[in-house]
Amino acid sequence: MKLNQLILLLALIAMVGCTNKQKEAPAEQTTLSGLKRSDFQSAVNGDSTDLYVLKNANGVEVTLTNYGGRIVSVMVPDRDGKLQDVVLGFDNVDDYVNVNNNFGATIGRYGNRIAHGKITVEGTEYELPQNNFGHTLHGGPEGFDKKVFQAVQLDSQTVVFTYLSKDGEAGFPGNLDVKVTMTLTDDNAIDLQYEATTDKETVVNLTNHSYFNLSGDGNDTILNDSLTIHADAFTPVDDTFMTTGEIAPVEGTPMDFRTATAIGERIDNYDFVQLKNGDGYDHNWVLNTNGDVTQVAATVYSPATGIQLDVYTNEPGVQVYTGNFLDGTVTGKNGAVYAKRNAICLETQKYPDSPNKPDWPSPYLKPGEKYSSRCIYKFSVRK
Repeated sequence: MKLNQLILLLALIAMVGCTNKQKEAPAEQTTLSGLKRSDFQSAVNGDSTDLYVLKNANGVEVTLTNYGGRIVSVMVPDRDGKLQDVVLGFDNVDDYVNVNNNFGATIGRYGNRIAHGKITVEGTEYELPQNNFGHTLHGGPEGFDKKVFQAVQLDSQTVVFTYLSKDGEAGFPGNLDVKVTMTLTDDNAIDLQYEATTDKETVVNLTNHSYFNLSGDGNDTILNDSLTIHADAFTPVDDTFMTTGEIAPVEGTPMDFRTATAIGERIDNYDFVQLKNGDGYDHNWVLNTNGDVTQVAATVYSPATGIQLDVYTNEPGVQVYTGNFLDGTVTGKNGAVYAKRNAICLETQKYPDSPNKPDWPSPYLKPGEKYSSRCIYKFSVRK
């Protein structure tokens, strides 16, 4: 064999070997919830997005994305020890961007509704974009759920999201520096700590908008789950979902969840005007916990899986929303179709429209002050 032919043969053998090695390269690892990091690595308006994975000593896994500062999946054990994903969402960042939703998102600047999109700060009236029955909902159509946060993963159990909401963004005054620390603890809780400072007086009310389904199947209803809310009162709404300014007792009404009650037991009692106005439960409860984050504010329990969710907060209220506007047009993780009342949200917060109701807990933040809010979602199992 001539030398040139020998060299060519050896080169071909080397190429074949490289090709085989490429074919044998390991596939991308997925999270316990079946997510691929590469499906979240993109750019939104020039900012990079990613997926962050938290794991604790018990094998619980929580995944987050910095697009909207979101909780993407929460894998917790059921009564048989099988891990279940108990929040709704998508398996890629493109769906979060392209499908109008707030699944798992950090909500701001102002969670819930502001009447007619108007606030007054230091004697000046500001007009905000209206996106819900003539009101501003969750910071307007371009709220924090549409923003890319900066993210730093401190360790295997903590991610810190930061965002600068510039003066005038969505009509709000002041440059607002926001920090959200999300920690998966070893007692199977997601500890959400919100901080913010401003250079001009403004209003702020941050919360998380995770849609929980403790059955682990987003196709399932939540109506058989039980709900407990430690609240003697709630804030009624009109037929545009806006709070009326009244604080009403729950006693003797379908709003009384002081003892565990199936979510579906009274939800369709539209003779009670508040359920008609909310198309079910979509109301703020006035908590009895008085800002004590060590006391349980609300509890959801799934008899199907034995999974229990306890909510703790230093906020005065919690908005309970039973997925009334999910309509089966959105398909999420694992091909689940998100239909009406397939999830429950528990949004810890100042009361809705507090900027326009001076007797309610104040949402105003001044320069030199620090906004601080905390919400803990703790998971356990009843055998």
